[in-house]
Amino acid sequence: MAAPAAPEEEEEEKQRRRRRRSEGGGPRNGGARRAPREGRGVRGGRRGGVMAAGPLRPCRAAAAAGFSALWSRGGVMMMMVGMEEAVGRMRQRRFKRAVLPEPAASVPAVSVTEIRRYLREQGLPFHDGHSCLHAPSLFAPGPAAPPFTLFIDKTTGGFLCTATLAEGTWQDLQAAVELRHRGLPPPSLQEDEEEEEEEGRRAREAARRIWERALPLGELLDEEESRATKAAFGIAQLADATLKRFGVRYLRAARALVFPWFAPRDGALRGLKLVGATEETFPRFDAYHNLFGLPLIGRRDTEVVLTGRELDALALHQATGVPSLALPRGATCLPPALLPYLEQFKRVTLWLGDDLRSWEAAKLFARKLSVKRCSLVRPGDLQPRPLEALNRGLNLTKILRAALPAGHKSIVSFRQLREEVFGELANSEQVAGVKWARFPELNKLLKGHRKGELTVFTGPTGSGKTTFISEYALDLCTQGVCTLWGSFEINNIRLAKIMLTQFAARRLEDQLELYDEWADRFEELPLYFMTFHGQQNIKTVLDTMKHAVYMYDITHVVVDNLQFMMGHEQLSADRLAAQDFIIGAFRKFATDNTCHITLIIHPRKEDDEKELQTASIFGSAKASQEADNVLILQDRKLTTGPGKRYLQVAKNRFDGDVGVFPLEFSKASLTFSSSKSKAKLKKVKEEKAPSAKKDPDGGAGASSKP
Repeated sequence: MAAPAAPEEEEEEKQRRRRRRSEGGGPRNGGARRAPREGRGVRGGRRGGVMAAGPLRPCRAAAAAGFSALWSRGGVMMMMVGMEEAVGRMRQRRFKRAVLPEPAASVPAVSVTEIRRYLREQGLPFHDGHSCLHAPSLFAPGPAAPPFTLFIDKTTGGFLCTATLAEGTWQDLQAAVELRHRGLPPPSLQEDEEEEEEEGRRAREAARRIWERALPLGELLDEEESRATKAAFGIAQLADATLKRFGVRYLRAARALVFPWFAPRDGALRGLKLVGATEETFPRFDAYHNLFGLPLIGRRDTEVVLTGRELDALALHQATGVPSLALPRGATCLPPALLPYLEQFKRVTLWLGDDLRSWEAAKLFARKLSVKRCSLVRPGDLQPRPLEALNRGLNLTKILRAALPAGHKSIVSFRQLREEVFGELANSEQVAGVKWARFPELNKLLKGHRKGELTVFTGPTGSGKTTFISEYALDLCTQGVCTLWGSFEINNIRLAKIMLTQFAARRLEDQLELYDEWADRFEELPLYFMTFHGQQNIKTVLDTMKHAVYMYDITHVVVDNLQFMMGHEQLSADRLAAQDFIIGAFRKFATDNTCHITLIIHPRKEDDEKELQTASIFGSAKASQEADNVLILQDRKLTTGPGKRYLQVAKNRFDGDVGVFPLEFSKASLTFSSSKSKAKLKKVKEEKAPSAKKDPDGGAGASSKP
């Protein structure tokens, strides 16, 4: 849905972008963008962190403060500065939301034990919360400031002061404590309009204009229009009083409902979400951190229900009277920046949706929120999403009381697993995972992409492994699978260029006037990159992955490739033992974090005339044994088909189906597409069957099911 904006403003913005590109200046500020050094990743750091899918912008506010290396994306600042330098410049800086980790150190950089020890040493009182430590604010002025409004994330050390909205990294907090010991006043937290991010200002201004044009549904002059609008959105059962209480409005021009984002401190409009034929937020999704319904929460409320949609929160509140909040990105992500606002609740019920994906997301979010206080509403015919339950006349209070505890004992009986088993049987298609849109033949073999699995991918040198996997991962990412790329072989700029070309399905070099349009769309994807390049230590990589899973709810990690992590391992002189350790670590990470890992491994050096087999994977048999799926990109011409390359599924632990299908490569768009002929797929599988060997665990070499 396009934002209501004047054509003159859109044309002016396009002209500004063209001028910046033609002048070679950096975005927004006109300064030259420094090219990254070879071997140091896109941000020049020797060791990597996580980078979001989108251009990095030099930050003017940071430059004014004099930081040695500071970058910004969408108002998010990335800091790399020593403690002494930070203390000396604290009074000139404004705190920003540091979402991305620092590239100069492994992440997470601090443990909760270290945080507690530091606070005790500095004489700062604190008490344990569910996911944060609570301490008195260093930023609220005067002795009458409310106590314990500073929330310190136990996992990352990032902080938020709910009294002043000051937030930053653990290093920022340490610098503020140093200022306090030196008797200096806390840093100014007043926002300077001249230093604000231009994009953020435009988003707030657009939100204000839309909000002024929108009308409450109860104030529409035409009663028939009001009834038709409610029917179109399925909210006929929602009372006008409920819609008014939550501030919901209707924008005629876009035929969309408008959900406001009010600041908890002063009630100012910070943004909004438009829900019509599509969804759009101001500011954009990565900066939209609205817990819809938060201004209605009282200080004494101890119970809350989290929903995946705003209309579900309205339905729950109307039917039960229980405080209800809607997450800004539904079942896709629970940003850690929202956790401090949920600390006051002793009981949190997650009712995110009516499908298996929402159920899996609820279990992941419960880990962030502390499973001890969380309950989950299992999706089912008699437990649909809240709005549908209201429309069907179901008892929502009864459904909430039947919510299951998120925590389980170490040993469980079948009685406790019974509903889980039934849920998988009743939702077999959803259990199979997310389907590929570009590779329908892969769906027939693997059935889908599932969380918690390990996929090993191999192929001959120069066969296009990285190009294929980038499209394979991009296909899933466009369907909402939060993806983290770890490319140790090629730099992120080149990888992003490949993925953008695949996303646009055209050569943008020949159509540069379309770059901004496709780059804007690509930037909205839940896609992030590690800034590592070259050989890396496995512990550093795992720490970064863990941080990304916590911060961005990553469910798919691509590692390209295994051999680049083996040079740093000092575990043994035996490279095979080092490789087995790394594979075991990835296998454990996938299981513990309910995250799918796709691991690229180079094959052994073999005769070019021979096809690769599962045994061709470099190293011992542990790679194929630990893997749930083994994919091989064969670079040989099929005797029965036109394709030069074809993909072989050599192991499939989910249901045992294996086989091959041809791929067609388009050089213009850098994309692969599977052949549409079912007969070719079947014939290739029949020819491969006699040479297949039975694997004990039903994996590699298992014959295809009819």
